[in-house]
Amino acid sequence: MKEAIAILTGGGPAPGMNTVVGSVAKTFLRKGYRVIGLHEGYTGLFNPSPRTVDIDYPMADGIFNQGGSFLQMSRFKPKDSDFENNFNLKFFTDNNIKLLVTVGGDDTASTANRIAKFLEAKKYPIANIHVPKTIDNDLVLTDHTPGFGSAAKYVASTVREIVLDASVYQQRSVTIVEIMGRHAGWLTAASRLARKYEGDNPCLIYLPETPFSLEQFYNDLDAAFKKSPNLVVCVSEGIADEGGTFVCEYSDAAKLDSFGHKMLTGCGEVLESFVRDKFGVKVRSIELNVNQRCSGMMVSETDIEESAMAG
Repeated sequence: MKEAIAILTGGGPAPGMNTVVGSVAKTFLRKGYRVIGLHEGYTGLFNPSPRTVDIDYPMADGIFNQGGSFLQMSRFKPKDSDFENNFNLKFFTDNNIKLLVTVGGDDTASTANRIAKFLEAKKYPIANIHVPKTIDNDLVLTDHTPGFGSAAKYVASTVREIVLDASVYQQRSVTIVEIMGRHAGWLTAASRLARKYEGDNPCLIYLPETPFSLEQFYNDLDAAFKKSPNLVVCVSEGIADEGGTFVCEYSDAAKLDSFGHKMLTGCGEVLESFVRDKFGVKVRSIELNVNQRCSGMMVSETDIEESAMAG
């Protein structure tokens, strides 16, 4: 039986992800391997009948610049009991799989490591290659990761459009833009690229690396209003106070995902209410949400080239 590799994607989509998958497929097809794509991330490996697809050259070419995740994904975090009770070792042995390629962030990488150790203990050691991917650009030992450049480009371009829209009236107003980033402020910091001159909007940018204070936020806005009637503020979804409480938790809206991470969303709305109460001005909050990672109109050419090289 021909030797095979399996490839899966985990976490959330990112520009360039499908380029990595297509490039990996081409690399191993040229070497004579069968390439099996696993649908729904790790969920498939703990399923007696995983959904798979054999990736050939035409398919690899067809997904190269496609947005989203061709293989689909999951945020499934297997428990220790899942390995003993549900792991589909038969999938590896029946298909003569010699390598598992995973594409994702920290959680995807750590689960891949657990799988490699489990298979080694079962006397079926396989190679594992992990391709780092995250728009947050927060993976240790990487300068930047596939997906970040395109997302940063989207953030900067979108914030610039918001700045132009917010500046058409002379009445005092505040526009708060909430941008992805749990503990890393790279994407939010990219909003600075929207500025055209010193003092231009966004006038205030808040990152999760620095403790956030509502009192300081008030003082910052008060000072900024002395220079301009229209203020645009960019905040990372993960901004937190000195005690480590996320600002979005002030509304009791934060929940946990399957990995135990707080699902951060809503800090813009919290700040919107604060500004309305304290300043009595026109205020709106805008959450860029998944648009940052799914937009196919502003994909960075460098991102695609580097994703192909990574694959």
